[in-house]
Amino acid sequence: MTPSRLVGTADGLTLEWPDGQRGTVTWKTLRDRCPCAVCRVARAETTPLPDLPVLSLAEARPLRATAMNPVGNYAYQVDFNDGHRSGIFPFDLLRQLSVPSVG
Repeated sequence: MTPSRLVGTADGLTLEWPDGQRGTVTWKTLRDRCPCAVCRVARAETTPLPDLPVLSLAEARPLRATAMNPVGNYAYQVDFNDGHRSGIFPFDLLRQLSVPSVG
């Protein structure tokens, strides 16, 4: 199912669907659940992180999307302000990740 409306805010993305469901997903959730191969491998690694990781300036800023582009008739590719641009989010994943709005 294709979203009928997308609204981006500073905090996340609100999606409306043809069946009337409306939900919101934060940019952080999208970034954390990025389905690209690099992110899937990184999530699967069990190597402990250093105690005090050094963050780049981009990583220290609040996470947000800088662009969203349609991919065919099935997904959106999202560019994040931390430089990550390889995530393609199928519509069904966007619907699954979005928290339904009440009311």
